[in-house]
Amino acid sequence: MTNACLFSGGKDSTLALHKAMELGAKIDLLITMRSANRESYMFHYPNIELTRLQAEALGMRHVFEETEGRKEEELQDLRNAFEKNDVKLLVTGATFSKYQADRINGICKEMGIEHVAPLWHIDPLEELEEIANRYNAILTSVSAEGLSTSLLGKRIDKEMIERLKEANRKHGVNLVFEGGEAETFVLDAPLFKRRIEVEKARVERNGENGMFVIESARLAAK
Repeated sequence: MTNACLFSGGKDSTLALHKAMELGAKIDLLITMRSANRESYMFHYPNIELTRLQAEALGMRHVFEETEGRKEEELQDLRNAFEKNDVKLLVTGATFSKYQADRINGICKEMGIEHVAPLWHIDPLEELEEIANRYNAILTSVSAEGLSTSLLGKRIDKEMIERLKEANRKHGVNLVFEGGEAETFVLDAPLFKRRIEVEKARVERNGENGMFVIESARLAAK
């Protein structure tokens, strides 16, 4: 039986993992769903391959599980991943999305898995401030009015938080990106034994939407 974290490498799943472990949970495995569909309703897409480096930085066992990322059908892929890895407890970075939470809770109830969501209904500014103070997390996609591609690759820090607050006031952008307004990638975190250093990256733009694609990265000393 396995205690697992559904791990995307973004700020939410990384923060949830840390909070669970800091509270004493023993997590045996990071499970990353690798979606063929960048518009997946359930799963993270940008730079997903680099979760292997994050797992190495954490010193944790890690597996990829595949999904085509088709709406609703991807839930069966999630069930298969939990069954294959004999999951008994699952940590997720769910914050506010009822769509995602209802589906994960339903699968966990059906399979007898305990679901732990340390960030559920967290205060958005509280989360952003913790990320800014203790983590190095960058924006890897933007897809909402009020978020410019100039933010791609930039760290979530105090200046970024002020820009996000302004986008929230003017355009209603969700501060923790629960509506898919943006996605993130964590380069360093308190439990990382080494940090991730981006060696080469490019920005893909589609109007005001865009993605920060990390082409190569390595582990470096902290």
